[in-house]
Amino acid sequence: MAFPPKFIWGAATASYQIEGAWNEDGRSPSVWDVFSQTPGKTYNGDTGNTACDHYHRYKEDVAIMKDLSLPAYRFSVAWPRVIPTGRGAVNQKGLDFYSRLVDELLSAGVDPWVTLYHWDLPQILQQQGGWMNPSISDAFAEYTRAVVDTLGDRVSNWMTFNEPQCFVGLGLINGHHAPGYLLPQTDVAKAAHHSMVAHGKAVDILRAKGGSKYTIGYVPTTQAMIPATETPDNIELARKAMFSHTPARELFWTISLFSDPVYLGKYPDDILEIIEKDLPKNWQDDMALISRDLDFFGINLYSGKIIGTDTQGVPCVLPDAPGKPQTALKWNVEDETLRWGTRFMYERYKKPVIVTENGLANSDWVHMDGKVHDPSRIDFTRRYLLGLEKAIDEGVDIAGYFHWSLMDNFEWAEGYKERFGLVHVDFTTFKRTIKDSAWWYRDVILSNGASLH
Repeated sequence: MAFPPKFIWGAATASYQIEGAWNEDGRSPSVWDVFSQTPGKTYNGDTGNTACDHYHRYKEDVAIMKDLSLPAYRFSVAWPRVIPTGRGAVNQKGLDFYSRLVDELLSAGVDPWVTLYHWDLPQILQQQGGWMNPSISDAFAEYTRAVVDTLGDRVSNWMTFNEPQCFVGLGLINGHHAPGYLLPQTDVAKAAHHSMVAHGKAVDILRAKGGSKYTIGYVPTTQAMIPATETPDNIELARKAMFSHTPARELFWTISLFSDPVYLGKYPDDILEIIEKDLPKNWQDDMALISRDLDFFGINLYSGKIIGTDTQGVPCVLPDAPGKPQTALKWNVEDETLRWGTRFMYERYKKPVIVTENGLANSDWVHMDGKVHDPSRIDFTRRYLLGLEKAIDEGVDIAGYFHWSLMDNFEWAEGYKERFGLVHVDFTTFKRTIKDSAWWYRDVILSNGASLH
């Protein structure tokens, strides 16, 4: 079966990872500026100060999207570029950049999909407590209104938050990401709750502006849990492992903690039992706001774990086979990641699923013929898309797929060491080179997936 006729094909980026221009046109520092400029926090001391210089080269990048016949482009807006003080005065120059970008996309026939928050919190708000401060939700609402008032006449597809597990878990628990904190559960639980309240307030603003004309979603992340064999018992084991908190998974990496409140209007029982004492006072009063109706379930999926039973019949994550295929970041290549991950999400949340990120870090370089040959990326993406197609055949409502990433970029704490892009970027000259995988992906798009076979 081919992909549905209106299936959305795209590629994705994030503001801090590609824009650069970190202190131009009124933009203030974000938590990632401060974190990456702190010695020892990122690989090789890399920062996003210039990144891919997309701020100055966006027209070239949109022209590449047009060459690749890319129907949709997911990008994020930088809060410190729009409201440098976090709240209050709007920076028109910052908004003008995104307005120009949207116009350029539309003129090239590329549909813009905007993510409001992809981790670049204004540093001034972090100094006031960041996501631990309950007033952060009102600040986010102000920011959302500024963006929607400017872009909402031309943008109809919106995502509020990208991967709350990362800016909460990696940012506030183990310090691997900005702002680099090591906080106790009582602070982290409040931060998670406040982020979901902010999400709800943003949805209200979007609905007030665009009503049913807008398509609105939310984007958590997880690893797919894949049944070792396709028996009813093993499938149920994998389904439970997907959403339950277990000793093998850190509490704040359990996807149901961030998705059940948003889509089901309640915290999962097993998690609520652990965190209820740490939630804000009268947290129950926020649940109706947090669970405003959404149009799709966005999910970033890269890898998975195989779920089965041990020799004693106890459910467990099965150990990796010797020599298991892995990406450059040592993430397992699991062909069935998109099949089972999207299926379990659709069954639980009853919303059309959009894979908002999927891809791999690969060892890419410009070859002596001037091209970038990346057959591993082609093979990886084909495997995963065939799994996604299988999920569609099995009745899962999947509305779209965005490859991560459009271009090589600043890969957070990994700096410029890892390359996820369909387009190679020389981070010294900023020259773009379209990789073999990008041309292959164009054929997939133009055939609506038929070329996968």
